[in-house]
Amino acid sequence: MPIATVNPATGETLETYDALGAEELERRLAAADTAFRTHRTTTFAERALRMRRAAELLDEDQQDIARVMTTEMGKPIKQARAEAAKCAKAMRWYAEHAEELLADEEPAEYDVKDSGADRVIVRYRPLGPVLAVMPWNFPLWQVIRFAAPALMAGNVGLLKHASNVPQTALYLEDLFRRAGFAEGCFQTLLIGTGTVEQVLRDPRIKAATLTGSEPAGRAVASVAGDEVKKTVLELGGSDPYVVMPSADLDRAAAVAVTARVQNNGQSCIAAKRFIVHTDVYDAFAERFTAGMKALKIGDPMEEETEIGPLSSEKGRADLEELVDDAVEGGATVLCGGERPDRPGWYYPPTVLADITARMRIHREEAFGPVATLYRAADLDEAVEIANDSPFGLSSNVWTHNGLEVDRLVRDLEAGSVYVNGMTASHPAFPFGGVKRSGYGRELSGHGIREFCNITTVWHGA
Repeated sequence: MPIATVNPATGETLETYDALGAEELERRLAAADTAFRTHRTTTFAERALRMRRAAELLDEDQQDIARVMTTEMGKPIKQARAEAAKCAKAMRWYAEHAEELLADEEPAEYDVKDSGADRVIVRYRPLGPVLAVMPWNFPLWQVIRFAAPALMAGNVGLLKHASNVPQTALYLEDLFRRAGFAEGCFQTLLIGTGTVEQVLRDPRIKAATLTGSEPAGRAVASVAGDEVKKTVLELGGSDPYVVMPSADLDRAAAVAVTARVQNNGQSCIAAKRFIVHTDVYDAFAERFTAGMKALKIGDPMEEETEIGPLSSEKGRADLEELVDDAVEGGATVLCGGERPDRPGWYYPPTVLADITARMRIHREEAFGPVATLYRAADLDEAVEIANDSPFGLSSNVWTHNGLEVDRLVRDLEAGSVYVNGMTASHPAFPFGGVKRSGYGRELSGHGIREFCNITTVWHGA
């Protein structure tokens, strides 16, 4: 697809960009290699000073960059501002904690002596330039949750952002430059998907991280594997939302609406499959459907808008195909299900019931405000339905029964379990999935160590 800003609320192309030529791409790769040699020797205090300055600048730019994000990919403006604020928070968190997270470690004295050493130190050293292939749905946050820990660890970053958010991508490079990071420490590469393999195979690139679709993850992992380079992948999700009889139904249904339609429903960690015990199924379905119907669809630049357009015409078409397939297979439409008659790539909040395993939407990720409802006879069936998915990113469980919580935490196949709450990412907690949702972790100490050379230093007596 072309590198361009296309307003999804109108379909209007606002700005187009040329992809980098071979000479400029080479210059940028060389700049990253050069920058790493110096950046890796800076102190944590020096990096933290620049990272905090970047957070300050982002706070100052919040309204302007929020409008850019909303224009490029359609998220409601309130959510865009919140995304910018969340990024600044994460930058400050890593500025504060990176040094302690990467502090030298000393194994137990017994093991040191048993090895014949006088002293052993485990040290975390940066790897080098890291390629980040990032998606459009959270165009700031997805990048910052890589960039903040990577830069604080002493690595440098090269960003290949989604082709429909070029202005946000260019802003990020400018942000780190203005914050005082040296030339080449963080660069945006305006390149097409076809150039990613060339960059990844370049010997100056030491690792890669990708957030995006399963096919994109497979492609990057295949090339990186061939080159024997470290990767972290955060791919799709079709998160279960399990509701048991002891749950607070009013709260569970209200949170379910937000959990499904955050970011216009275009979130990997959005709850998508609502698995409800038969004893409370009807009551939950009534509350949840009413909440979905009540959402205000409109111009994402307006403060009261809760649902804006999907990011692209193709994205809407893909979502419609899943809904149509489910309906043809016998699914019941409780609300929504038909595109509104208005300009832009809008799709209404939709609830589908009577889902079966034969339907595509049971297996594939619905990237938009479409929820599927399942009736479970008991806890065993709820777990079975929840795990009957190729994905395993996150999960939500609603119960006040301690034994049920223990069982669900033990048996759900997911990278996280949120009990009586909605999945959300936080800089202090590891984030990532299992199965086809990817591997590796972002955020927390686990995330900052992903792109470090964990070095054993052995000293003889």
